[in-house]
Amino acid sequence: MFRSSKRLLALLLCSVPLTAEVRSLTILHSNDLHARLLPLANGHGGFASIAALIRHERANCTDCIYLNAGDLVQGTPVSTLFKGLPVYQISNLLGFDAATLGNHEFDYGWQQIRLFLRTARYPIVTSNVVDGQGKLMTAEPYVILKVNGLRVGVIGAMTDALSELTNPHAVGEWHTVPVLATARKVASEIREKSDLIVLLGHITGEEERAFLESAPEIPVLVTGHVHSGLPEAVTRDGRILVRVKCYGEEIGKLTLQVDTVKKAPLPGWKWTRITVDPTALPPAEDVAREVKHWESEVSARVDVPLAVARRAFDRSEVRALVEQAMRDASGADFAFLNADGVRDILPQGQLLERHIWNIMPFDNLVVVGTFKGRDLPAVVVGDRHVDPDREYTLAVTDFTAANQATAENLRTKGLLFPKEYGAVRDIVIDWFRKKKVIE
Repeated sequence: MFRSSKRLLALLLCSVPLTAEVRSLTILHSNDLHARLLPLANGHGGFASIAALIRHERANCTDCIYLNAGDLVQGTPVSTLFKGLPVYQISNLLGFDAATLGNHEFDYGWQQIRLFLRTARYPIVTSNVVDGQGKLMTAEPYVILKVNGLRVGVIGAMTDALSELTNPHAVGEWHTVPVLATARKVASEIREKSDLIVLLGHITGEEERAFLESAPEIPVLVTGHVHSGLPEAVTRDGRILVRVKCYGEEIGKLTLQVDTVKKAPLPGWKWTRITVDPTALPPAEDVAREVKHWESEVSARVDVPLAVARRAFDRSEVRALVEQAMRDASGADFAFLNADGVRDILPQGQLLERHIWNIMPFDNLVVVGTFKGRDLPAVVVGDRHVDPDREYTLAVTDFTAANQATAENLRTKGLLFPKEYGAVRDIVIDWFRKKKVIE
């Protein structure tokens, strides 16, 4: 009788639903800062102002975490000349609770990433970047952040397009394993030791959609890589995707109420984008000192008058100017630059060498090959008439030559570019200096 009563009591207890505990969480986030230590041309951004804004948001906040979704480096002279290291040193003052790697962390070679990982005083996680033996690049694929009584599992993720976005010698044997399947597997493994799972992903727009459609284990996605910020959060079946503008122009703020039984946000969450405005808050003095120090290290080299622009040039127009400089320097009949090879606009007025460094931060070379007209890619020829049997010369960057099968709109392979003509950035600077006036 006693034994039967115990069994009945156990059955009754098992049938009682767990009472949900609801706790608040605020996720501050950024992505694709790209070493923009100083404010942008529109006055927004700058690392000292990012730090000031984060500190302001965290003041008296007991439920805040700050996440960064990759591509911290590459984009300014400080990063290029010192291979990203000063940017990681300064990032320790920004207050990241966790970050993931972006594809541009590989631009200085995979060995430099090891130095980044040692320099960062915050966890950097990536679940799907492995070497030839399957060993993870980062120490862990995820981190559990404890805040306001919550256990927040943050899984790092890298786009499967990594191999198409880097020079082979920079990546070495490191590669991605399928990002969606890997992150879902990790999410399943950490479900019991977390109250909410967040994907911190440096992924493409297509991959974002795949996660929303196919990864119910991951209710919150904080992403980067796509430089345009979302105008509003994207949702599907209660799952949430957020992403802000690149270059530190804005910070995202996602406020949630988390059901710790369902391990999911409750309805009523809010996402806001906060402009990083140096006039709204005094820039953080400690960060400003570090920025000033490192900028002074490069100013004498890059803040040199170069030419005058009669008007502003957008990125597509800058691309055309660079292609013209490549043709003129190499004597090639055609030139092709991938669109992502241009990272900034040209303003109207006095131009400095710094402007070219910002446009072309990569240490790419101009290489030239000779091909029959019939073998030239259509995007290179455009509306020009070519003789299919005549030989023509084509100038591209060594990045494009190494990734020609996947380069935007080029979509060819097997073309050989044996002749080198120097660094693209140096060629463009020389071309601007000779032009004097850009119209």
